[in-house]
Amino acid sequence: MIGKKVKKQEECTLDGTVDQHGQPAIRERTGTWFAAILILVNQGLATLAFFGVGVNLVLFLTRVMGQDNAEAANSVSKWTGTVYIFSLLGAFLSDSYWGRYKTCAIFQAIFVVGLVSFSLSSHIFLVKPDGCGSEQTPCGSHSKVQIALFYVSIYLIALGNGGYQPNIATLGADQFDEDHPKEAHSKVAFFSYFYLALNLGSLFSNTVLGYFEDKGIWALGFWASTASAVVALGLFLIGTPRYRHFIPKGNPLSRVCQVVIAATRKWKVEIPSSGEELYVKEISNNGERNLLHTEGFKFLDRAAVITSKENTLNQGGSHSPWRLCPVTQVEEVKCILRLLPIWLCTILYSVVFTQMASLFVEQGAAMKTTIANFHIPPASMSSFDILSVAAFIFIYRRVLDPLVARFKKSSPNGLSELQRMGIGLVIAVMAMVAAGIVEHFRLKSSSSSSNSSSLSIFWQIPQYVLIGASEVFMYVGQLEFFNKEAPAGLKSFGSALCMTSISLGNYVSSLLVTIVMKISASDAMPGWIPGNLNKGHLDRFYFLLAALTTGDFVVYLICANWYQCIKLEGKISEEGNKEEQGDRRV
Repeated sequence: MIGKKVKKQEECTLDGTVDQHGQPAIRERTGTWFAAILILVNQGLATLAFFGVGVNLVLFLTRVMGQDNAEAANSVSKWTGTVYIFSLLGAFLSDSYWGRYKTCAIFQAIFVVGLVSFSLSSHIFLVKPDGCGSEQTPCGSHSKVQIALFYVSIYLIALGNGGYQPNIATLGADQFDEDHPKEAHSKVAFFSYFYLALNLGSLFSNTVLGYFEDKGIWALGFWASTASAVVALGLFLIGTPRYRHFIPKGNPLSRVCQVVIAATRKWKVEIPSSGEELYVKEISNNGERNLLHTEGFKFLDRAAVITSKENTLNQGGSHSPWRLCPVTQVEEVKCILRLLPIWLCTILYSVVFTQMASLFVEQGAAMKTTIANFHIPPASMSSFDILSVAAFIFIYRRVLDPLVARFKKSSPNGLSELQRMGIGLVIAVMAMVAAGIVEHFRLKSSSSSSNSSSLSIFWQIPQYVLIGASEVFMYVGQLEFFNKEAPAGLKSFGSALCMTSISLGNYVSSLLVTIVMKISASDAMPGWIPGNLNKGHLDRFYFLLAALTTGDFVVYLICANWYQCIKLEGKISEEGNKEEQGDRRV
């Protein structure tokens, strides 16, 4: 009508996301980089808080809690492993009931409570007498109550950070509609920036906080971490009106069990030669897509076979999900089974990665750590890892990826996630070899009577730089891979797989250290990793890790070659045609 303004129709997202009120998300008013940047800053500050505790925990255990090197390294490995075990709990609650936003908010609050408790207990009870906890002045003994309070505090931190981590990455990815060309490109870029934010957040912890804590000013460092976590939670809550959300799809464990039980009940039923004869459930047009039938794990296809009994039951209006499951539900289980071998191959990489927080620090502490009377905290050397991550993210996204895309027409998007993860394993082998060579020369320049060496700590730079380069290829590729390949109702679980591989890597590292110490210890030698590293052979342990990771790389090549990618209904195939699958209902 003339003289009246016609209101522009607001466009909703295509992937089924909703706003905070449960209504379809409006593209212009929700998500995209405004919400994603808040999440990136939140991740950076939360990481600063977490590493403010974690990066020097091995020194806190030796100088304040009185543990020896091997015991402290194992304690850190178990604690870090527990952090990532809790990621499975956070992912389960997120995918099943709470959704990613609510899960992130609750676990961040637990994280803050743990940090406040740890800061208070350190200030009042643990760092006593005043001024203890430095390299020259270890602290005295502690009561059982004080030790219990210490462990309750750090494991509250583990619970809060662990439950939050897999969901914040996925929530950030949810802010981009993968069915929109421009936003889909931004979604891929988000994971690189997410990992960069994680590393930049830890830079302050590894330098400034690491310096104060190394000097024995533990309480100040822990209170700074607490303040950072509080600000991170506040920023996260500020972005509430702008976030996009996926509605939780219910308990994934029950869906998996339904497929297994339905397939077991029909173990005598003949499997159709064509997947077109299997049951496909019609879905509402809310951005959700069915998964297409794939070959492999054919015994599970029996769960989707329509028998005469299901046809009879359907005449009454329904059928039991414990007897008949749609193809999409069966394919979800297949996806998980295909992801597991790839995931298992990443665990040994995490064994290499976890050495930065334990043995690298102990190795650095046994080297020359002064320049013109300025003491360099051993834990601060991990800042070279962070700078390496930042540099290699830029090199990969701006140089290597476009170069590969130009010369390899079969890969218009550059290296695949699986290829990048393989490269990460190779670089990890190089990092362990470099660490072993440095330790070999450190031993030659040291005296067995003291735990020190004339070799400068800066000789550790190559091993930290190589670890950083391997992270960009392994962990960024892993985040993208598991987010892309996990079914829609298990996206947080996909991110949790990344966290859990780090967790099991820490436990395997702890177990490996224990086994090596038992085998290598004798009357003439205290083992490869004794309290005084000059009396041991840490270099042999590094070379052992290099050999194990090489074997893991060979197994990974086999698993990656076998892997079959997820197939979505309506996805454009290589021939340019849409892969359609008709509805076959009982």
